[in-house]
Amino acid sequence: MRWWDIGPVLELEHELFPDDAWSAGMFWSELAHARGPQSTRRYVVAEDPATGGLVGYAGLAASGDLADVQTIAVARDQWGTGLGARLLTELLRAATAFECAEVLLEVRVDNTRAQKLYERFGFEPIGFRRGYYQPGNVDALVMRLTDPAQARTERTEHTESSESNG
Repeated sequence: MRWWDIGPVLELEHELFPDDAWSAGMFWSELAHARGPQSTRRYVVAEDPATGGLVGYAGLAASGDLADVQTIAVARDQWGTGLGARLLTELLRAATAFECAEVLLEVRVDNTRAQKLYERFGFEPIGFRRGYYQPGNVDALVMRLTDPAQARTERTEHTESSESNG
């Protein structure tokens, strides 16, 4: 993801997450940590090959040997195409490059589609964060993946990526 992706990312963010969308400042802050030798973030975008329009994005933060999936978003018309799996694969590659032994994430308890994706990659539920998503006071399911390099290799070795990595 580059600075010029923030506008289209915000449009998709507000469409998919109208109640708890990230602000432009939040994305700018994340991108500030995604460059240079001390980078701790990896953000990717996916574009529709036919139109060039942004159809998904994802981000990961790393600290020591732990990574955290910050966000994954896929345009509704792309649901069921495997794009979410390709974006998650890119994040797991980044976690491996950051030499992370574990990857954590939070997912809304009512988002079973995303939960099933994470389970296919080997993420396991480890707890809840009550009222994590505000407003709305929706709980988050916390999931963990150990050994992201192995999970990526076993479950996604045949996927192709259409992401535009920046």
